[in-house]
Amino acid sequence: MLLDNQVVVITGAASARGIGKATAKAMAAQGARIAILDLNQQDAERAALDLGDGHYGMACDVTDQAACFTAANAVIDRYGRIDVLVNNAGITQPIKTMEIARENFDAVVGVSLLGTLYMSQAVIPQMKRQQHGSIVCMSSVSAQRGGGIFGGPHYSAAKAGVLGLAKAMARELGPDHIRVNSITPGLIQTDITGGKLTPEMRADIVKGIPLGRLGEANDIANACLFLASDLSTYLTGITLDVNGGMLIH
Repeated sequence: MLLDNQVVVITGAASARGIGKATAKAMAAQGARIAILDLNQQDAERAALDLGDGHYGMACDVTDQAACFTAANAVIDRYGRIDVLVNNAGITQPIKTMEIARENFDAVVGVSLLGTLYMSQAVIPQMKRQQHGSIVCMSSVSAQRGGGIFGGPHYSAAKAGVLGLAKAMARELGPDHIRVNSITPGLIQTDITGGKLTPEMRADIVKGIPLGRLGEANDIANACLFLASDLSTYLTGITLDVNGGMLIH
């Protein structure tokens, strides 16, 4: 199996129809032991139980640096190592430039960008000790095309920041055999988008996607699996577009 006995930490992975939960399922099916982190302890534990025996769920606010280190240390105490981190946690707000207040900016950038930094900082020391690790950072097509369907400009800014952070970490951490890569999903059908798309909106969006459909959470999960596994051992600092051709550049 691709991730036999490897330990994977996934942030924001408790949502039933989310990318994080789909990624957890895909990696568990390939032999990984999964640590699911989310804001609510019960939600995280329930999501871990859904995966079967040997997995772990715990509360963690990724905007709290100390909480990230506490979570990483708990995983290390339990499993003895961390092989993969998927920085999946993120929030979005569908507001326009002139509506963005400081609290909006801080909330969105805090989870997506600062959370990616803090959680990476928490696992890097263990990955350095192992001289092995893969960090997958979740960005968005909105970082590349200047806005998305549901995210405001501050969301695009946060996700663009994730791309720059991941590339810089890849360059710095390569000598320690730690790979850092990013995924830029297009419009994916999750709990965040569920119920917000009218049939007319959906049809209009699909017209601009060469593959003729919206993305599924499993489409992103499989990309995460690829970047986490030894199938991608010579890839670091890349941005992997998973958008059905919505953006070709």
